[in-house]
Amino acid sequence: MDAIILPVALATTAACALINLWLAFRVGIVRRSEKVSIGDGGSPKLTARMRAQLNFAEYAPIVLILIALIELAVGTVDWLWAVAVVFVVARILHPFGMDGWRPGRAIGIILTFLVIAGLALYAASIPFLSFGETETIEMIQTAG
Repeated sequence: MDAIILPVALATTAACALINLWLAFRVGIVRRSEKVSIGDGGSPKLTARMRAQLNFAEYAPIVLILIALIELAVGTVDWLWAVAVVFVVARILHPFGMDGWRPGRAIGIILTFLVIAGLALYAASIPFLSFGETETIEMIQTAG
């Protein structure tokens, strides 16, 4: 069986994995400096770092799923690469905003919402705008 390679989905997921590690590392730095092992210890800085990481964990999975399914449905296209880059940049800007650079937070979340809305609307339109040009996956029962 030939492997199906989804380059946009793979590259974006790899970038998101690295961002997630970076966010976890940032939380760990504040935990050590504030001597807080569980919870936020009432530290606003730790709370902000924890929320930045959780915010990422809330939004990244759905975007990665949408990118992969769209790429599977329509192929690897340049605009999907661009959307993936915008999402990754947005998710890097957001934590800087949570640390106090307010434009980063605003830009990050606005771009994230635009990416999610755009991908969701596009994904929802694929079955309706393909006009019978698509193939569906059918289950094949084997004897035995």
